[in-house]
Amino acid sequence: MQNNNIIVYLHGFRSSPQSFKAQLCAQRAAKLKAGDRYICPQLPASPKDSIQLLLSLLSPFAPEQITLVGSSLGGYYATWLAEKLGARAVLLNPMTGIPTNMAQFLGATTTFHTNEPFEFKPEYVDDLRALKVERITHPERYWLIAATGDELLDWREMVAHYPGAKQTIIEGSDHGLTGFEQYLDEVLAYGGIDAGGISTNNNSDGDTR
Repeated sequence: MQNNNIIVYLHGFRSSPQSFKAQLCAQRAAKLKAGDRYICPQLPASPKDSIQLLLSLLSPFAPEQITLVGSSLGGYYATWLAEKLGARAVLLNPMTGIPTNMAQFLGATTTFHTNEPFEFKPEYVDDLRALKVERITHPERYWLIAATGDELLDWREMVAHYPGAKQTIIEGSDHGLTGFEQYLDEVLAYGGIDAGGISTNNNSDGDTR
């Protein structure tokens, strides 16, 4: 039977499909001859536009076919989408609320990998607040991968935000999740892409540190 599962990677703020983790996923999916089932769109600066783009992209698929892999801000979007659609989500050092220092990101800036200019407008902060998920409703659909060495976000807040979900806590590392490659095949398997016999239990929970 044809496997119609898709994995959609959602990059973080100022990031792009050229990010290290996104490229790792793309290259590994291609090697596994599943490149057509891996999608990583460039997300607009506007949260509303990002969500509209993603809802349109995901509309042809049933919830059980979709696995969202979200990094940082992408994890924030992935959580809202998982609740909205009933899809699975892997969260990589996800943003779980609006950082208190969010104001420092307002104004003109550029993307990390292409230096393309864009503006992060004040109204975007309110748009982000509207997407906050106070509490997940189906923890069995979530897998949190968090680093204790994240220099931007507090991994303990991430753990508290996904109670009952599968949780992998990495000692050390950083916000970019250095060492992610060792979890890559399991992440792909979680999304239904056969990565050489790797198996994962989507219903498992607890700290797998």
